[in-house]
Amino acid sequence: MLVLSNVFMLNLKVKKREIVGDKVERLREQGILPAVLYGPKVENLNIQLDSKMFDKIYEEAGTSTLISLEIEGEEFPVLIHEIRRDPITGNPIHVDFYQPILTEEVEATVAIVFEGEAPAVKDLGGMLVKEFQEIVVKALPQNLPHEIIVDVSSLKTFEDEILVKDLKVADNVTIQKEPDEVVALVAPAEKIEEEPEKPTEEEIKEDEEKEEKPEQKKENDEK
Repeated sequence: MLVLSNVFMLNLKVKKREIVGDKVERLREQGILPAVLYGPKVENLNIQLDSKMFDKIYEEAGTSTLISLEIEGEEFPVLIHEIRRDPITGNPIHVDFYQPILTEEVEATVAIVFEGEAPAVKDLGGMLVKEFQEIVVKALPQNLPHEIIVDVSSLKTFEDEILVKDLKVADNVTIQKEPDEVVALVAPAEKIEEEPEKPTEEEIKEDEEKEEKPEQKKENDEK
């Protein structure tokens, strides 16, 4: 297991891949996931790995935790950068592993995990509104947080809010959002029920067409 600046990384063993193009479908049928390793200091390398092992590592690491990619005895600190999925099953069909420069900051999307119980929900019958459940942060690769914990027990009234600036991260991590943006609040249940749904782009287009038709008819009558 690779150790970097007192950071222990999960280890994922992979193999170099010779099969490319349409033939990679044969690998997937055997439970093998095609992937690629790339980065500013490493040549692009086609690799393959066990699909079930990847699922296990991804569940623990996500996209913001460095893992140690082991290829024929050599280890590379990488981030899971992109996952392509089957549109029907949702299963991974290809993965990009990115080896960052460890002395340069990178951006990563981090999950927000809500914990606790909001008194405004328990005592006032409100509903917890989560404005977003993940957020982009910037830090050195080895300092990226795996997740950000948010305690909602501070939401005691309908006026209380948890803002971006209230999120607790290390000093060497920067959140890439405006500090006064709302992360979570509790709203009265009846307000949420009464709030009208926002029209879709198609509905807006239909309304515009309906408004235009009378004018077009008038022009035709004048002709």
